[in-house]
Formats: sequence, C-alpha cells, structure tokens
Amino acid sequence: MIHYNVYKSFNNLPEGWDTLVKHDVFLQSRYLQAIEEASPNNIQWFYVGIFKDNVLVAVAVIQRVQLYLQDIFRKTKVSCLKTFFRDLVSKVLKGNILVVGNLTHTGQHGIFFNEEIISQTQFFEAVFSALDQIKITIKNIQNKKIRAVMLKDYFENDSIHNQKSFFNSEKLHKVFVQPNMILSKHPKWNSIEDYTASLHKKYRDRYKRARKKLNGIQTIELSLEDVKHHTSELHTLYMNVSNNAKFNTFLLPENHFYCLKLRLQKNFKVFGYYLEDQLVGFYTLILNNNALETYFLGYNTEHQYTNQLYLNLLYDMLKFGIDSKFKTIVYARTAMEIKSSVGAQPKAMVVYLKHTNTYLNAILKQVFKLMNPSQNWEERHPFK
Repeated sequence: MIHYNVYKSFNNLPEGWDTLVKHDVFLQSRYLQAIEEASPNNIQWFYVGIFKDNVLVAVAVIQRVQLYLQDIFRKTKVSCLKTFFRDLVSKVLKGNILVVGNLTHTGQHGIFFNEEIISQTQFFEAVFSALDQIKITIKNIQNKKIRAVMLKDYFENDSIHNQKSFFNSEKLHKVFVQPNMILSKHPKWNSIEDYTASLHKKYRDRYKRARKKLNGIQTIELSLEDVKHHTSELHTLYMNVSNNAKFNTFLLPENHFYCLKLRLQKNFKVFGYYLEDQLVGFYTLILNNNALETYFLGYNTEHQYTNQLYLNLLYDMLKFGIDSKFKTIVYARTAMEIKSSVGAQPKAMVVYLKHTNTYLNAILKQVFKLMNPSQNWEERHPFK
C-alpha cells in the first residue's frame, strides 16, 4: 500500500530520507536545514515522503512562493509597453504559487523515487495529492489561495515527459525555459593548463588577457569564521549582482552563505577576491558528488570591467572543478554567451505549470514565455 506524509520542517523528516537521496546534496537534510535557516523570506518549505508498506521509497521538495510585483521586477525605468507587460504578469502570477523543486537553484533538485519499487505514475499521483493537502493547509491556516503550480527544471531526456497524459489531465502546460549551461570536463584535463591547451588561439589569448587584468587580485578560500566575519560584505556584493537582474523571484537573506557553510561544511566553498586586503568579489560552489554546482556570486561593480571579474570567476570555478576531478561544472542559467565562451554548452530545460483559475490557465503558457524570452545569443565554440 502506498501512502504519503507532508512535513513542514527538516526536523521532522522520516527515517531513511538521507539514505534515499544520497546522490543529491540539494535533497539531503543538512542542505534543507541550511536553506530553512537562511531562506528567502517569500519562500516556505514543505517535504513529502512517499511510502510503500511503510518503507520510504520517494521524496519531493515543495516550495510555497509568494510573488509580488516589487519582488519580481527591479526598480528600473521602463517603457509603457514594458509597464503593461509587468502589470499583466503581476495580475496572472501575483500571490502564492507552489513549486515542486527548488526555485533558488537551477536544475531538477526537487524529486526522487525508487523506480524499482514505485512507478512514476504512482509517484506523481501521490505528489499531486500532497499538493492538494498543502493548498488546503495554507488556506485554512493563512487564508491564502494558491494561484499556480509549477514542476521545475527537467532536461529534455528526463523520463518525466512520459507522464504526458497525466499532466494533460491536470491541465499542466509544458514550457521551455532558459537552458542550463554545463561544461563536461575532458578526461585528459588534469590541470587548467591542459584546458587552455585545448582552446583555439582566440580563446586562449582571451584567457591570458583576463588573468592579467586581475592585476594583483588574490583568490582566497574563506573559512567558516571568515564567512561569518564578512557576512555583510558578501551580501552587499551579492546584491550588486542581484539588483542588476531585471527579473528575480527572491532575495537571499544576509546570513545565507554563513548557514550553508555551517551546515554543508566541506561541500560548500566560498572564495573571495581580495585587492589590497579589500574584498571586491566572491563566488560560491556546492560539491554535489560528480557535479560541481556553481552557486551565487557577487562583485564590486567598480572592478567588474577593469579586472574582468565575472570572466575570471568563471575560469576559477572551472579550475577548481578540474583540480578536484569533477566530471561536470554546472554553470546554471543566465549569461549564456560568456559561459559558452568558457566551454559550457546549453542544455534545454522544461517546466510544467498551471494556473488554478481556468481562464488564466488558458493564457498562462504565453505569459510565461514573455517572462522567459528566447534570447538571441551566439553560442561560442572555444575548443579545437
């Protein structure tokens, strides 16, 4: 017999949870503890454990996300047409949505089931029953109605797409979103020098120019105490980058990086860029088995162009991945062209979503496409 339970905190997760999801740090209780302790204030976390004969066989992470116009769009001057578009998006999506997955990170880090014990259809039937229960709980306790449901970030070859008939019955739309930029490490790369040797001359020269432009900036790994000491500075640098985004669905709180370092320890890395003892940039990494997941970064905008900070951050992430023998470096989405110039390739991603209002659901797919426009960018091919 298959049944499920919904949990409101990592503290209440059932026995066997971490053993079942040992392949993905983003599903493990230590990460969930960190993200609960330092979550964006518009995100609430729920966890679903699915059992067969009282044995845990599947899990899902579900976020209740509160979206409002001032949270989604940054305060920038816009045309009348863009103002109309903002208002349209706000009317359709404002309020509370449920996300099966993790809105704070690119990729499928929200579900897992033991396919030898439970079928995919059984799994999603349980997940959608849990979603209905969570909707009722939110309505009863907080008097809030869920306006939309999203299943987030699946590659084109994911077996989830076999559930077309089930998703159609739930009136879910399938929508392509910005790709995940992933670099697969060549087996012969044992050092950054091996990587640069594999580049075309144009890109090898670009690498050399970028490194020279660091002009004395030193890269230093931050300890837990260092992260605690620089908490405010790290957040300010992060906000420099976040505020430059035209569209965003959350803001990280100031203690976010400290909490992740505290809970993930060696699986969470923070590297600072120092110029004459001043912190001018940083990047973070999550070590996830064979994948190196690039996480949030930040920099002083005064040094971004003159020192080519962003490009150098990408190179340093890659260097760490090569030195530590990861199979892939996950650069996530955004800034696709510059990431492709380093060697990352775009992997198409899909979300499934629906609006709880029948009429708004009919136009939701088109509105979501407006939110995730296809960007005209040229994919680079830096390797020989």
